[in-house]
Formats: sequence, structure tokens, C-alpha cells
Amino acid sequence: MELSRRLQAVASLVTAGYKLADIGTDHAYIPIYLTENGIIPSAVAMDVRPGPLKRAKDHVQEHALEDKIELRLSDGLDKLRPGEAQCAVIAGMGGGLMIHILEQAGNSLAYLKECILQPQSETAKVRAFLLQEGFLFIEEKMVQEEGKYYPMMKVVPGKKEQEQNWSETELQYGRLLLEKKDPVLYEYLKREGNLKKQILKHLQNGGTKRIEDRKEQLRQELLCIEKGMKYYAV
Repeated sequence: MELSRRLQAVASLVTAGYKLADIGTDHAYIPIYLTENGIIPSAVAMDVRPGPLKRAKDHVQEHALEDKIELRLSDGLDKLRPGEAQCAVIAGMGGGLMIHILEQAGNSLAYLKECILQPQSETAKVRAFLLQEGFLFIEEKMVQEEGKYYPMMKVVPGKKEQEQNWSETELQYGRLLLEKKDPVLYEYLKREGNLKKQILKHLQNGGTKRIEDRKEQLRQELLCIEKGMKYYAV
């Protein structure tokens, strides 16, 4: 099975040999790819909706992987049993929903050695939540596919008492991505900077309260982008 660039990047973050729990599995592409290529021994593909789970079942059967991939109806990590997986993948959903799933995970997180997360929105909010909850960031990646940019991260559950202070710029764009001068993030920063400058230029003649607020928001966003670009100048 060939994966999209986004899913391939997510799959590449999974530690070889770990049993996998794929949360919100949809088509079960990631567990199929990882088991079919012998990267992981087994997986539990979970989804809260019967429809996606039926699609996942069909794909698992097509690849004759019923003995390696178990399908399970579950709201987040709710039905994951202790020790059943060392890695959880949560990808392709909004950041708010991802935070909710992690908040409701309870003791399930204690049995995991890593989580691979790929939020489709509110990435800075997800990073802030993870730091607040004591997760340790091991790796961050970013890929571009069909004009869209997808950040993702490998984190491990830690102790909530651990102090981890990231700047606003690091929360927005990823400390690890900035520190390694990730080239895809650099492209993203340039694109976002140009777009926001164009919008700000078009708003220059406006004088309403709403427009002034929007202009100030754009200036703050551009300032954050400029701080991110400084990492690449060193």
C-alpha cells in the first residue's frame, strides 16, 4: 500500500516494533501499511463511528491482515486495554477534538510509550496543552501536500510537574521544527508572511473598528512570523 505524503510522514514517526492503536482510523491506511511492511507486529484500529470502521474492515480484509489488525468501535482511547499498545496515532482531526480525546484518555496514557499527533487545526493550542500536561516532545515534522501544510509531532507522556516554557513563536510553529531549521516550515513562513502582508495592504484605507482590529491582529501575526524567520538567519 502506498500512503499519501501526509500519512507517510505520520507513519514514519511510529517506533518500529511497537504495537499500535490508531485512533479515528477511518480507512485504516496507517495500520495496514505498518503491519504489511513488518514495521509493527499488530494494531488496534479504532473509530467512534460505524461507517468508517466498516471501510477500515473492508480494507483490512482486502490486505488479508485480519490476524494482525483488530477493529474496534471506541470513543477515543476509551476501549483500549492496558498494555495493548505502546504507540497511539491520532491524526487527521481538529486540534480541539484531539485535546478532548487526550483529556478523556485517563489511565490509558500511562501504558503508552509514545503518541503520534497530527492536528488539522489549532496546532499551537495542542502544543500548549501537551506542555501543560507534561508531555515531552521527541520529534516534529512538517510536510506539504497539494498546497496544504501539515505539522505533526511525536510526544511521550511525562510528569505534569515538569516545567516546559515555550515562547509564543515556538508554540505557533514548533520549537523542534524551528531549532532544526525545517525547510518545509521555512516555505510555510514565507508564504504566510506574504499573504498577510497583502491582506494588510488591502486594508490600509479602512477605518472602522473591525478593520483596525483586523489590522492589529495581522501585525501581531507578522511579528510572530518574523521571530520564526530569525531562527533561519543564524
